[in-house]
Amino acid sequence: MNTSKSDQLFAQAQTYIPGGVNSPVRAFQAVEGNPVFIDHAQGCRLVDVDGNEYIDYVCSWGPLILGHSHPAVVEAVREAALKGTSYGAPCEAEVELARTICEAIPSIEMVRMVNSGTEATMSAVRLARAFTGRQLIVKFEGCYHGHADSFLIKAGSGLMTTGVPTSPGVPGALAEQTLVAQYNDISSVEQLFRQYGQDIAAVIIEPMAGNMGLVLPDPQFLKDLRKITELYGSLLIFDEVITGFRTCYGGFQNIIDIRPDLTTLGKIIGGGLPVGAYGGRRDIMQMVSPSGEVYQAGTLSGNPLAMAAGLATLQVLKDSDWYDRMEIINYYLSNKMKTVFENHGYLFEINHFASMFTVFFTEEPVDSFAAVKTCDTEFYGRFHRALLKRGVYFPPSQFEVCFISCAHELKDADITVAAIDEALDEVGQR
Repeated sequence: MNTSKSDQLFAQAQTYIPGGVNSPVRAFQAVEGNPVFIDHAQGCRLVDVDGNEYIDYVCSWGPLILGHSHPAVVEAVREAALKGTSYGAPCEAEVELARTICEAIPSIEMVRMVNSGTEATMSAVRLARAFTGRQLIVKFEGCYHGHADSFLIKAGSGLMTTGVPTSPGVPGALAEQTLVAQYNDISSVEQLFRQYGQDIAAVIIEPMAGNMGLVLPDPQFLKDLRKITELYGSLLIFDEVITGFRTCYGGFQNIIDIRPDLTTLGKIIGGGLPVGAYGGRRDIMQMVSPSGEVYQAGTLSGNPLAMAAGLATLQVLKDSDWYDRMEIINYYLSNKMKTVFENHGYLFEINHFASMFTVFFTEEPVDSFAAVKTCDTEFYGRFHRALLKRGVYFPPSQFEVCFISCAHELKDADITVAAIDEALDEVGQR
């Protein structure tokens, strides 16, 4: 596979951009390769600057649930852009998207638009502290909630990929305000509440973890988490930046029937454009400025292009069978992959749900951060490079999620399985 143009661009980029990329995992360091630079994309296919084509299972890290360049989204953005790219003033589309979100997720009575998932989680935590008058936050090992200082404590995603458990530059005093529990282990949460319960403002969690690979929750764990927070008067924040409108039309909370106090969203609600949102109970959200005194602002919040793309995406998804179709393709692909791995004698785990999956190269069930850390990341790197050469684009990290889009078809799954079979022949035994 010729990647000369990508390699040249990466060399140039490293002169002007730290690490040559604008988000760390894109650098391909975890898979010991150079990133491919994308020229264009359509449906579930990417084409790089050298003309290589890939079946895409990254989908811009989740937002592109309809696939690349979906006609409805492109047309909505085009029409919005013709009217103006940004106003710095209210527009009708942001009201419509807010209403759509509130109707789809019952726990969200009011919502504030922002520009990223990081902004959403950062703002939600500030609001929780103001509402409760408390300072401490509980998060979970391996869960990533963006790069705000409060969250870079035993985070997942890119920090796991680069082997850094936290980040320099985070003040020690602020780190002390973040308590860490173990995902799917309610006893670790109980222990923290017994010791610090009266000072805990909120618990923030990905209800289905997607930043240490896909780790499914024990339903009872989440129910107990809701009970503990209610008992101590702490708020429960569901980070559904990944799972919101990905697992169903609404939030994962709709499926498990648990109502958090606050929810953060992103990715899909922007249709591939920069977006984030946080929302929840009316009495809490009315504390946000200008209704209340909790300050948060953003020049491009409610941007008309992002609002148009998000609305177009949700309109396609609503009252359709796309979620069922994606789940069928995911189930089909996951089972086909299991057969191939077994035929090659590999020890592995595949976690899948709705339109998401992760292949973990480990021999034990992956239901915790500790289990995730047993994965053979060196082997995943070899596997990724061999797969990329065969036109299949998996995330360049063992600790990320693969996504199915509405544009993927069963034939794409078959092509992927054949590529995996050949890739495993190339990489040999672990």
